[in-house]
Amino acid sequence: MSRKYIVTGAASGIGAATVALLKERGETVFGVDIHGTDINADLSTKEGRLDGAAKSIELCGGRIDAVIACAGLAHPIAKTVSVNFFGVSEYLTEILPALTKSLAPRVVITSSMASLMPNSPELVDAMLALDEAKAVAIAQSLVDKSDRAAGLIYGSTKRAICRWIRQQAIKPEWAGAGIALNAVGPGIVETPMVADMIATEESRTAIDAMVPMPLNHYLKPRQVAYLLVWLTSEENTHTTGQTIYIDGGADVAIRGDDIWR
Repeated sequence: MSRKYIVTGAASGIGAATVALLKERGETVFGVDIHGTDINADLSTKEGRLDGAAKSIELCGGRIDAVIACAGLAHPIAKTVSVNFFGVSEYLTEILPALTKSLAPRVVITSSMASLMPNSPELVDAMLALDEAKAVAIAQSLVDKSDRAAGLIYGSTKRAICRWIRQQAIKPEWAGAGIALNAVGPGIVETPMVADMIATEESRTAIDAMVPMPLNHYLKPRQVAYLLVWLTSEENTHTTGQTIYIDGGADVAIRGDDIWR
């Protein structure tokens, strides 16, 4: 019997690759994106999140077995906060009642290696306090300050969503309902979102210095999809609260062998 999946960010990149893989395996899949999918919703707004969640629940007949949240922005702008953090956390919270009706509910979020990069603690704290207005204002102040400061926004959103997962994963409404809640942290993936970053030899050299990937270099979207699909399968019974880095060894190259100090 097929499982009912919701995939956000389904129109391109990792989301599109994940939809294709799930359909190949006979699963029932509904995509969510700003356009070109089963559910057109703007996850950068509260109204869009609530509408997208309601339509997701309706299409799935009130029961959702798994959500794979891939929607995101990589731009150094304030809107990235609304999409990458609140467009995930609020949307998932709205979906939660439908997940509890599954016999094997699972959720996984696409985070990033950027979750390990420099960030704005003030911005991260505002997101974790679920204060969107304050978080967006802080992000805009970073944009206004300098390009370098604005460059902290993306990593801050990914750090915050990884911490949100750890905060939520063992709570009664998640673990108590049997819902595994995880994230993956890809290295550099060959998607339209990063095309400009790897378009020239000079830009590739720069990105490789920041995110060294000794094992097999850059990823294809489908390679990330395999991990996303396993984490949301019935086979995953106990992995929860984790960000699993699928990065060709970048985490090890950056943080070393002892992260428990």
